[in-house]
Amino acid sequence: MSATATRPAPPAGAPQSPRAHWRHRLAERGVDAQLWLLAPAVLFVVLLFLYPFFYGLGLSFQPTEGGPFSDYARFFGDAYQRDTMWITLRLALPAALLNVLASVPIAYRMRGRFRGKRLVTILLVVPITLGTVLTAQGLLNFLGPTGWFNRVLLALHLTDEPVRLVHNYWGVFFSLVITGFPFAFLLVLSYLTGIDPTLERAAATLGAGWWRRFRMITLPLLAPGLATTFCLTFVLAFSVFPSAVLVGNPAGETRVISIAAYQAAYEQYDYPYASAIAMIMGLIELVVISVVLLARTRLYTGSTGGKG
Repeated sequence: MSATATRPAPPAGAPQSPRAHWRHRLAERGVDAQLWLLAPAVLFVVLLFLYPFFYGLGLSFQPTEGGPFSDYARFFGDAYQRDTMWITLRLALPAALLNVLASVPIAYRMRGRFRGKRLVTILLVVPITLGTVLTAQGLLNFLGPTGWFNRVLLALHLTDEPVRLVHNYWGVFFSLVITGFPFAFLLVLSYLTGIDPTLERAAATLGAGWWRRFRMITLPLLAPGLATTFCLTFVLAFSVFPSAVLVGNPAGETRVISIAAYQAAYEQYDYPYASAIAMIMGLIELVVISVVLLARTRLYTGSTGGKG
């Protein structure tokens, strides 16, 4: 038997050593050895997010000419560059909103059990595996001037010339919807399955129809989850780059802010200016997310009843 096993326990009320005292104090505040499990995640965030962010932030205040804010003034003073903000918002906001609204009724139906549910779920999330480039290629083949969609329209004499649905706003918008819907669907489905179904059953026993149950019970409980889903899908859509080039018009109506940052960095080799554009891009995302989350707190406060 080891000496450790035979060591008698300290008597009750005996003074603790300083090390044991501080360990006890930290444990009362939730600080213990298990926090070391967070070390890999913290290191990952610091190396791949915080350091690049603060490096880019500092670089944006070191322009090649002028004062520390000259690159920001240069961006907002150039109408061609400034318009990229509104172009990106006109793409990202409707796409994110449509993805959230479309996912609600589908996820509401999919949360129950029915035959073929697994197959339908797989079909709905398949676009995640395609990637942006393959999705753009599919849109060009299907919606292009010689694609299947226009062939059918011309064959049925519904139009005299091909409908222009790619290399413009609509091509990028369709791409954002296709690639963003699976994420919105999976998030909304997780929030819906976290809501206690007995709440709706109780309302049904009182005579409430499905629409009244959804509007008075499910939707208020789902509202925080919808706000979070919108924020995540908006960030995904706001960072659009490949779609704006492949199925859009990168020199015109789909010249988004990410293209402006890319051109500043890798065509003009002006990295401080590119960093300033990236910081502006992040600030716009932060403003939109703050507005959505603030509206969520104003419209609904309380427990979501589950994962939401």
